Amino acid sequence: MNALAPATNPDAPRWPALLPIVLIGLPVVLKLVHVDINNAWIIFALLFGLMLTGMPISISLGLTVLTYLFTMTTVPIQSVALKLFTGIEKFEIMAIPFFILAGNFLTHGGVARRMIDFASAMVGHWYGGLGLAGVMACALFAAVSGSSPATVVAIGSIILPAMVKQGFPARFGAGVITTSGALGILIPPSIVMVMYAVATNTSVGALFIAGIVPGIVLATMLGVTTWWRARKFDYPRQPRASWTERWRAFRNAIWGLLLIVVVIGGIYTGIFTPTEAAAMSAVYAFFVAVFVYKDMGLARVPKILLDSANMSAMLLYIITNAVMFSYLMTSENIPQELAAWMLDKGLGTIAFLLFVNVILLLAGNVMEPSSIVLIMAPILFPVAMKLGIDPIHFGIMMVVNMEVGMCHPPVGLNLYVASGITKMGITELTVAVWPWLVTMLVFLIVVTYWPAMTLALPRVLGML
Repeated sequence: MNALAPATNPDAPRWPALLPIVLIGLPVVLKLVHVDINNAWIIFALLFGLMLTGMPISISLGLTVLTYLFTMTTVPIQSVALKLFTGIEKFEIMAIPFFILAGNFLTHGGVARRMIDFASAMVGHWYGGLGLAGVMACALFAAVSGSSPATVVAIGSIILPAMVKQGFPARFGAGVITTSGALGILIPPSIVMVMYAVATNTSVGALFIAGIVPGIVLATMLGVTTWWRARKFDYPRQPRASWTERWRAFRNAIWGLLLIVVVIGGIYTGIFTPTEAAAMSAVYAFFVAVFVYKDMGLARVPKILLDSANMSAMLLYIITNAVMFSYLMTSENIPQELAAWMLDKGLGTIAFLLFVNVILLLAGNVMEPSSIVLIMAPILFPVAMKLGIDPIHFGIMMVVNMEVGMCHPPVGLNLYVASGITKMGITELTVAVWPWLVTMLVFLIVVTYWPAMTLALPRVLGML
């Protein structure tokens, strides 16, 4: 048999392969027969139809835009190429590859283990000690990594085996780390916040500062849930650490914790822009991992660089196509029409925010966070502005929705990462996370209808 021959089944149905061709030809047919259908319906039918064929979201976005522009409009191809270039030349986008690189250095450089030791020394003597240490360690690592899956991998791969060895049920540990890892996109720095800022022209620095208080509140709520369940089922506790042991653990973790000061302090004081802070964090993380903790040799650096480049390229490709999709939405006046419709129907702020939460939670069932933000933000953001909703508050609310989406099936990234660590099935993990997932939903309601929690710190610091 020829090894290069495609492995096809002659009896398999051919419609999945033909569906993209049919969908792409649909606008042409509609135009030829002069069928009057709202442009928004055509665009979204194309997008979701292509996604249902299994096509990657980034390609579905780009193909939808090109198909619609070249069949339903008279836009010249030169303007499309120009928009692709101008849409991704924003300086803020450079923060994404730098934060990814910093997160990879920290994940492999021993920072996570030292943060776990520090967290365990501080709260390990309470009910569910290692579980509470996991929540605290996830919050600390989130403040230096900017990535939710990276937080789950870095903390979960170390603390989950220790929890099982100490007598915790595997489900309990998996539920704690899967949900607490989602703090990686709420506590700054956050890659998802950078994407929201790019999509809506919002201040990255103000978003970062606004995420601090909600991040601390959510971490506290997840910790309380962990403590309550551990107390209810009498899960094990560790001996109380002495102040000497706590100081030693803090001193060992200080180099990783200082990165929080570098990023947030640098942005607030004006020493760095968010993009410059991202670059500084990558250099700092490299220095700490290789020369201070020495848990990663120089021989591993090229692989870290290559992995970071691969992930950055994937995200930047999604951003490129999402920029074009946003341009299409704006040129067809779809956000403006949606805003006018809602105002005509008399939908106020409360109803609109409820509508947004429902839409985003549903989107979380089929898409990952970066795609949701880049697709939905350009559509919903203009409506929010017309209703007088603060753009920073709206952005944090969207990020919290993304957190919830990362912890439930079918495409919750944290579930799949935790599944790889725990060797548990997605169904079993879904059952394991539900107490903490309910807590996150309660927090979503609070952050949605209490904007003061989000906006208080940026206002105090003069960033609004």
